[in-house]
Amino acid sequence: MEYAYLHFHAALKDFISPGGRNKAITRAINRKASIKDVIESCDVPHTEIDLIIVNGVSVDFDYIVQNGDEIHVYPDCSTALTESGKPLRHLSPPLPEKPWFIVDANLGRLARYLRLLGFDCLYRNDFADQSIAEISCKTQRIVLTRDRKLLKRKIITYGYFVRTDIPKAQIRETLHRFNLYASLAPLTRCTHCNEKLVSAEKPLIAHRLKPLTRQYYDKFLICPGCNRIYWQGSHSMHIKRLIEEFCRQPAR
Repeated sequence: MEYAYLHFHAALKDFISPGGRNKAITRAINRKASIKDVIESCDVPHTEIDLIIVNGVSVDFDYIVQNGDEIHVYPDCSTALTESGKPLRHLSPPLPEKPWFIVDANLGRLARYLRLLGFDCLYRNDFADQSIAEISCKTQRIVLTRDRKLLKRKIITYGYFVRTDIPKAQIRETLHRFNLYASLAPLTRCTHCNEKLVSAEKPLIAHRLKPLTRQYYDKFLICPGCNRIYWQGSHSMHIKRLIEEFCRQPAR
């Protein structure tokens, strides 16, 4: 039997059981296996990986694993260097200047928070994994999910496994991971259907407003997609506090 030895570094240790995070993981090599397949057999999605160093040499996902290989795997933005000084093959593609997202069916609150902050985010509570993968492939949207199996689909280039299952922590994690603070545009997008909001003249929508709303408010936005009307009502202070909480960058 032939074996390879894998070492996962930095944030990739999140995918490894606590007992195996600080030691080599041994994998039997009994067929012609690509390094992508061997790594993902350890439950680490390829979308999380930037560098793979095999026996001191930087390789890509097509490398065929050999007996005795010492494999070191690093996450995106890693500054790892090879001992040989040879050029590094960075495997994470550059992100779009203005990232946009597609969120799987189990992260509905995260999708609403992203839209609240002005980010283009596709979401449906009946999204199938295949549909998410195909849309991401065709449009280069970043997949956000807590499903490792989804991120292992070969056609997905951009993807991120959200570590926490707490929605408010998920949005902070996403903002930090993709450095989105400079792109925040709160209250510019419909939280229900993702369309950009536009100004609405009060006389044109007055017939749709409740009497007190019509009496006390004058500024309105409307969604051209689902036709919902937005205004700064009694709930606006809660929304404002929520946005301020999310927009506050963590101390470095």
